[in-house]
Amino acid sequence: MVYLVLEDGTIFEGKRFGSEKECLGEIVFCTAMVGYVEAITDPSYKGQILTFTYPLIGNYGVSEEWFESDGVKCEGVVIKELNFTSHHKGKKELDDLLKEYDVPGIYGVDTRELTKRIRVYGAMKAGIGEDKEELLEKVKKHKDISELNLVEEVSIKEPKVIGKGKRRVVLLDCGVKRGIVNNLLDNNIELIIVPYNTSYKEILDYDPNGLFISNGPGDPRVLKEIIENIKKLINELPIYGICLGHQLLSLALGAKIKKLKFGHHGINQPVKDFETGRVYITSQNHNYAVYEIPDCLEVTQINLNDKSIEGIKHKELPIKGVQYHPEARPGPHDTLSYFEEFKKIVREY
Repeated sequence: MVYLVLEDGTIFEGKRFGSEKECLGEIVFCTAMVGYVEAITDPSYKGQILTFTYPLIGNYGVSEEWFESDGVKCEGVVIKELNFTSHHKGKKELDDLLKEYDVPGIYGVDTRELTKRIRVYGAMKAGIGEDKEELLEKVKKHKDISELNLVEEVSIKEPKVIGKGKRRVVLLDCGVKRGIVNNLLDNNIELIIVPYNTSYKEILDYDPNGLFISNGPGDPRVLKEIIENIKKLINELPIYGICLGHQLLSLALGAKIKKLKFGHHGINQPVKDFETGRVYITSQNHNYAVYEIPDCLEVTQINLNDKSIEGIKHKELPIKGVQYHPEARPGPHDTLSYFEEFKKIVREY
């Protein structure tokens, strides 16, 4: 028997799968009905224990072609029912994947009740283990996610060049998803992926036609070094950002950030675009949001569920950010045009 213990003392009983080790992290829920492989390999979930609200997980197995990074990044996985592969692309079971990356899982949990608790009381610290009393003490002492620099754990360590072209884009890797890299690649673009702590001088030394700031885990306010570097690049070249990249860009321009009660995690979030009047269904994964933007920015999109800011752009400079994930993976693909817009600006710059 194994237990999921929440910071508030709530205990869920279940059965173990994956690694047999103990884990600690911030517990969040994802509402997607598909894409469990993409979610658990998404670097933005570093430091978090991931709960899936959809009850049947594992039913189409695991294939590395669905990975969003080089492996499992979340701290633990919580599900209702552990299923086994019934898909021609499934190369291994979910249980095998978690064991391979030494990540614990618990199944047999009432994930509906767990999700309702997170919605009422907000995301909180949690742990998976066998000694529930001892685990509760460890959970309470565990650092809050807002105190941790999780980006340094998922960012690339050395610069990497992909592709060849007349135009050059620097991608600041704060925990980038493969879907973003794939959508930035173009016959006319040389993509240079650099570590999160690359200085503004080093970025300019590449003589880029544009800078793209990736998604990533944790509280953007912890990343003061990145924010200062972005400030010095504001007037130098086009800059676009996604998720954490959008938040960092907004902070560098003078906006404020707040933590959402339980965040947005799923592939069904409605976003209204003020410029076109259209409503897009988007893929999202974040616990923080931009608010109180400065005069130099304008809001381009909002979330129709809670009215939080989903898109910003600079009134004069080629600078833009979106809170959601236009690269989707597994979907929907409503907002893929964000990448084409960026590449068009890069070609014209």
